[in-house]
Amino acid sequence: MRIEELLVPVLFTIAGIIVLYAEDEIHFDRLKTYPDKTHVRERLAKIGRENEYESFRIKQLIKSIIVFFLTFLFLLVLLRSLLPTLLLALMSSVAAYFYVDQQLTKDVRKYRAAIESQFPAIIEMLTLALSAGETPVSAMTRIAQRSHGSLANELKTVINSVRSGAPFHVALDALGRRVESVVIRRFVDALITAMLRGAPLIDVLQRHAAEARQIQRNHLMDKAGKAEISMMIPVVFLILPVSILFALWPSLTHLNIFAA
Repeated sequence: MRIEELLVPVLFTIAGIIVLYAEDEIHFDRLKTYPDKTHVRERLAKIGRENEYESFRIKQLIKSIIVFFLTFLFLLVLLRSLLPTLLLALMSSVAAYFYVDQQLTKDVRKYRAAIESQFPAIIEMLTLALSAGETPVSAMTRIAQRSHGSLANELKTVINSVRSGAPFHVALDALGRRVESVVIRRFVDALITAMLRGAPLIDVLQRHAAEARQIQRNHLMDKAGKAEISMMIPVVFLILPVSILFALWPSLTHLNIFAA
């Protein structure tokens, strides 16, 4: 079979996959009972997308199929050999499948980092609200309604759980388990302990706000140190050799003239 005869069905297949990808209402019931060995459900729940498991799996599969056909079409025209083209297209499809999975892991890390960066400001606002005489639930409700960001969304989840009938400390504990951050986990444990024992909450919040600021400052210093090391790479391997070359080139030219 000639290559030109393969192009038409491949193009129609790609068009059908793109149309299938555009349908947002696609759901497969088998995915709900399929064992999640890569913990995709848990990672989606950590970023507030626990109801998108089926659509995530479908999009992951469709993207890998699209990459397979595009790679197959390109390599078939380039190499004009069926077996190497098929093997390389399969490898690219598998790589695209795992790439989407790795992107989800990166999204979880970015979400956790965003929560930790927003944590000191939210805690300071919570401290001011409690100092003004509000209860912890009302203060957290006010902050969740007037704030924006990942941590504000998590606080809204806590408030919705409380309104649904869950105890406040249980909703807070679910927040600590869901985010999986050391800073959030320590804050939640300290806040729950203070509420159950009747300890002053303002002192606990002020201490954790100062600790969160210190952790954020140390994190910035660590990133600055890594950036300084990465900035040395172009200086050592690019700018310095060019400077030495410009300094030595006239001398080498004159020596070649004298030698000639």
